[in-house]
Amino acid sequence: MDGLGFNTFEEQDKVLVGMSGGVDSSVTVRILQEQGFAVQGAVIRFSPAHDEAVAAAQETGAKLGVPVHVIDAQDDFEREVVTPFCQSYCAGRTPNPCILCNPAVKFRLLLRKADELGCKFIATGHYARVEVCSDGNSRLCTAESTARDQSYMLYRLPQSILSRLILPLGDFEKDDVREIARDIELACADAPDSMEICFIPDGDYAAFIRARGFAPKAGRFIGPDGEDLGEHAGVDHYTIGQRKGLGIAAGRPLFVKAILPDGNVQLAESGGEYASRMVVSDIATPDGQLMADGDYRVKVRSAAQAVPCQVTGQPDGTLEVTFPEPVRAPAPGQSAVFYRGGFVFGGGFIQSAE
Repeated sequence: MDGLGFNTFEEQDKVLVGMSGGVDSSVTVRILQEQGFAVQGAVIRFSPAHDEAVAAAQETGAKLGVPVHVIDAQDDFEREVVTPFCQSYCAGRTPNPCILCNPAVKFRLLLRKADELGCKFIATGHYARVEVCSDGNSRLCTAESTARDQSYMLYRLPQSILSRLILPLGDFEKDDVREIARDIELACADAPDSMEICFIPDGDYAAFIRARGFAPKAGRFIGPDGEDLGEHAGVDHYTIGQRKGLGIAAGRPLFVKAILPDGNVQLAESGGEYASRMVVSDIATPDGQLMADGDYRVKVRSAAQAVPCQVTGQPDGTLEVTFPEPVRAPAPGQSAVFYRGGFVFGGGFIQSAE
């Protein structure tokens, strides 16, 4: 490419880019350089499992001519993300650690480092956008690429972060990002996307949880008609809607419908994993205000399509969410994120579904 041709900000200030050594954050650095920003990088060492990412980010920084600062976050990450993740699974819930990490660890530490370095902005390689509304508040928006949109993962970011956040990849498709990386000869250009939780690279959640001394609830499988189908392996092995890996021979396909407070796992036949109502708690909104009642579209997990819903606020601060068409497997512990017109209006944690 002769030039990337990106729009420029009116003020070309210092920006600190959160780097991982992957293609998205690396191309984010390049885009901001082309826009005229004075770019520095920061890579966060969340755990020993991230040492490879630290080395990759430093290599990319050397290639692109930007200094890369290493932020050690092991204590914060253990306290704010890993321990709640383990506790949630042990209680029969299905947490999303990225959603916990983003406001409490990742973006908070990036902002702190930016302040230390005198950087006005921070940036990451997430596929989402930030727009300043007429009231002066910054609001999170969906990416142009529906397939890559990551606004769901960022919904808990407060105004203090959103007002300083640049997300250059919000207008790009992944293929375009990889093409830019190839043009500037980045080693990560064709690296596969990571599909696992970053601190459990082998994907074995149960082994990770138990190795840390946590004791998930034991119990039994309860069939659709209340029959006892035998002992299960521990609630940390299951999530709502799961069909594979149950280890039972029932003679017909069964799904996890609910993980009960006593540790038993309720199973249902196909169709029984759908819900027409859920309760959402611990609500976060971009401006810190209450979400208004009304019609929205909601995603009940990161890879789900946004579907229509009706939201009604409750006296205890929770939201009652009803669906005109039942939704498959909203899982307690996962997040529900509400959209209208491409804007994120807020979200919270699914408390229950029925």
